[in-house]
Amino acid sequence: MRNKNNRLARTIARTALILTSATAVAFSLTACGGTGSDSSDGKTVTVYSADGVGDWYKTQFAKFKDQTGISVNLVEAGSGEVVNRVEKEQSNPQADVIVTLPPFMQKAAKSNLLQPSGVDLSAFPASEKDAAGNWVSLAGNYLCFIANPSVEAAKVTWDDLLKGDYKGKIQYSTPGQAGDGTAVLILLQQLYGKQGALDYLAKLQANNVGPSSSTGKLQAKVDKGEILVANGDVQMNLATIKEKGSKFNVFFPATTDGKQTTVALPYLMGLAKGAPHSDAAKKLMTYLLSADAQKTLTDAMAVSARTDLAGAAAPAGTLSPASLVRNVDVVHPDWNAVLDSLDTDVAAYQKATGS
Repeated sequence: MRNKNNRLARTIARTALILTSATAVAFSLTACGGTGSDSSDGKTVTVYSADGVGDWYKTQFAKFKDQTGISVNLVEAGSGEVVNRVEKEQSNPQADVIVTLPPFMQKAAKSNLLQPSGVDLSAFPASEKDAAGNWVSLAGNYLCFIANPSVEAAKVTWDDLLKGDYKGKIQYSTPGQAGDGTAVLILLQQLYGKQGALDYLAKLQANNVGPSSSTGKLQAKVDKGEILVANGDVQMNLATIKEKGSKFNVFFPATTDGKQTTVALPYLMGLAKGAPHSDAAKKLMTYLLSADAQKTLTDAMAVSARTDLAGAAAPAGTLSPASLVRNVDVVHPDWNAVLDSLDTDVAAYQKATGS
């Protein structure tokens, strides 16, 4: 009987371990530790971040730990998912620092999920930080699209993407869930008006594979040719080409007059309300916003908003965000206005596309 009970106990323990591991994978945890830390010694910080700058984080977090002894837990997810998770955890906050794309950072601020960090932001222009001190631009970025090498990307127009040649070969991340996907909707609204954007996306649905909460996961599918075109962002896509040797091409679909347009889509950083390790979190934010750390954004294919680093050059022989958008019109939306109508716009999008 005792042996039977022992076997049962071991089985339960193994099952619990499997479930725990599965949960960790589902939450896309990387770096040190789990979904937050019970440490009260200030030696751990938990960052909830939109995916895309993971390799830059890895290098910077290691340097930060060498300098301060403070480890960093990183939880990566889609932009909307990051904020939703912080909101669900308000009764027991786990995140110290939040990094996500607009308008989701504005949503976090409006939902009272942030607090002023008190970090020195004087090197950042007013357009790149919240007047109340709730967030600041961590890394500049732009919406783009990526295409498999079999596609002559430089000549692709928005109208081309509606052609039958792309049936089942296009996928874009879901507006309202992913920051890049939301930016697709915002950009089309800029180009065609709100109803025109809905009409276009309703037509595109015939070629769309289906929803995706994460833009980053679409890269491998384009690279392998499982799909031909997906949305993305310049920083993430250029970094993947550089670091993983991906063969897809970055492009900006043109309107019928040949005009290419994109949306500025920076990674924004803020201190979470109720951050369990706020002092250590402020030290991390100060470090990541320092000139020394921000200089390295060119290696990560991102752009610093610091006024003293304006025009910083990319590594020799590489593409850079600045070179890609040189002849592209860049739209800087009023993200608070975008947020005010986001729920209505997403509901209209879902109705128009049947998603």
